[in-house]
Amino acid sequence: MILCQALYTGERNEKEMAVNTSQMNRWRLILGGYAQNRLEFGPGASLENGISCMDLEDVLDFLYNREQGEDVRRQGGSEGSHLTAATWITRIRKLFPKETVEILERHALENYGMTELLTDKEVLEKLEPNQELLKTILQLKHLMKGEVLEEARRIVKKVAEEIAERLRQDIRRSLLGRVDRNTSSPIPSMRNLDIQKTIRKNLKHYDPEQERLMLEKVYFNSRVRRFSKWRVVIAVDESGSMLDSVIHSAVMAGIFAKLPMLDTRLVIFDTQVVDLSGYLEDPVATLMSIQLGGGTYITGALQYCESLIENPHKTMVVLVSDLCEGGSIQGLLGVSRGIIESGAKLICLTALDMEANPVYDRHTAQKLADLGAYVGAMTPEALGDFMGKIMNA
Repeated sequence: MILCQALYTGERNEKEMAVNTSQMNRWRLILGGYAQNRLEFGPGASLENGISCMDLEDVLDFLYNREQGEDVRRQGGSEGSHLTAATWITRIRKLFPKETVEILERHALENYGMTELLTDKEVLEKLEPNQELLKTILQLKHLMKGEVLEEARRIVKKVAEEIAERLRQDIRRSLLGRVDRNTSSPIPSMRNLDIQKTIRKNLKHYDPEQERLMLEKVYFNSRVRRFSKWRVVIAVDESGSMLDSVIHSAVMAGIFAKLPMLDTRLVIFDTQVVDLSGYLEDPVATLMSIQLGGGTYITGALQYCESLIENPHKTMVVLVSDLCEGGSIQGLLGVSRGIIESGAKLICLTALDMEANPVYDRHTAQKLADLGAYVGAMTPEALGDFMGKIMNA
């Protein structure tokens, strides 16, 4: 019994020591290389998953020592390694899961201005293509030239295609989902089943003795394929705070441009207006044309949109903005009133923050709503549904 207790106590102490060592190693990683004279790594200097604490400290110090204003390019962490941006990217991918790598990359670009990540082709090739990287490329593309710029274009294309793939099916379903009750379809679908026609056409096969209707053929409704085109003019505020909205609007406009019932125009603006309608088939050209920053002159943008209206009752003007007008509010309300009174639909989509909360000038929004504009925050999928309802009204 005493021997068993001693063995149990020894095993428990080993476990407690292992837990304490792991906690100490984690604290050392939090404090960084500056703590090496006061707090050393524990035995083995590795975490539970076997990853070396020294390796982790190297890559974390390379990034976060910049908080102290150090030129960390000349010296790495505790091992004195000489990391470059390229080798740093390679090592964090080996040491951390994908989600953590994306956080580290974002901190490097946004918090510490490691623009070499986007001006070195070798580094750029190793970055994870995602929307955050796309946003950074759009902000820093003026620094890129030659092979670096071509690599950036490849990333823009890949991310834009991924966003479009997520949006395409829902948007097409919203806008192509109108049922034509007068035409039959050879495609069987329970959603399109024409029950009345099926019963009527099969009444001759009714069996009175068994009181059963035998179905020789089942009929389905078809989807509408001929449309009276609507013109959709999308005007996007390209100020810095609107970057996510700009990206989704550009991708969404490219999807709209391929739908048979829509004649799509895309306009971006700050204090100037740029018509990108000619680039809708090429999302890379559209996105790389964006010039972020500057003031905001919504009135001028809507005046240009008004000039694109040919058939008001078949036109939707979609304004994507935080509604923080840099010019006259009365001028904005005046041109908005003209668009609405012409018979065109004015839809104002407000900006969303990182938590998807609406961020916009509520006073201006209320004034526009009072005029008859639809004002609200909608995802691209919800916009497709809303547009479908307008077209079916």
